[in-house]
Amino acid sequence: MLRYSTSSSGDELSSFKEYVSRMKENQKDIYYITGESKDIVSRSAFVERVIKRGYEVIYMIDPIDEYAVQQLKEYDGKKLVCVTKEGLELPESDEDKKKQEEQKAKFEELCKVMKEILDKKVEKVVVSNRLVDSPCCIVTSQYGWSANMERIMKAQALRDTSTLGYMAAKKHLEINPDHPIMESLRLRIEADKHDKSVKDLGMLLFETSLLSSGFTLEDPFTHASRIHRMIKLGLGIEDDGTGLADISTEDMPTLEADVDDADQQKMEEVD
Repeated sequence: MLRYSTSSSGDELSSFKEYVSRMKENQKDIYYITGESKDIVSRSAFVERVIKRGYEVIYMIDPIDEYAVQQLKEYDGKKLVCVTKEGLELPESDEDKKKQEEQKAKFEELCKVMKEILDKKVEKVVVSNRLVDSPCCIVTSQYGWSANMERIMKAQALRDTSTLGYMAAKKHLEINPDHPIMESLRLRIEADKHDKSVKDLGMLLFETSLLSSGFTLEDPFTHASRIHRMIKLGLGIEDDGTGLADISTEDMPTLEADVDDADQQKMEEVD
């Protein structure tokens, strides 16, 4: 009765039985992702490495799927694993495991600094094993809502808001150690842990990851202001009141580091 589009089924719908018959020998779990449409989930950062490794992903794009999968934990002895949640374990060789441990150690300081920047916005920042082309993504805890479920619940006309507090997705930021953006940030922090640009770049990466991972922004204006600031820097526009009218300096968010520097300067003057 249950049939879905998958990363391998093309325009045809596939049953769990057909999915299992196509599973690779070393594959223990059934991988799936939920979302608004096939087009969106098929281009998601979460499925990049899974599909690249040759594993099939089920696309669950009907709102009822979010409720059904909470009860349907496994099929034919195979556990259903959501690729947007923490704890995704792909079959790895000893060489891959060794490389991953080395990357964790290499990016440990960057993860620590990113967690300090994002503070309570995320529970933790870790090195990812699921990304290929994207610099980072937001995953959710194993037993919390997915981004898609959170979207569905927020859209309920008569929703019970009391559940939003503890069921809302607990966010984890996963970074791609092979991406040049993350490597550049790592080098910046290694050179200067208090680099002013890292805070804005870190927040911009986080907010962009929220959008690409299916979440909504609490403050879209601030996100837009950060992008405008980056555009001004890219165009070489100085913060002198000249340039494009719609991205005036008053609209630009102040870097947290700038505030700290100003306070430090006042303290020095007092001394």
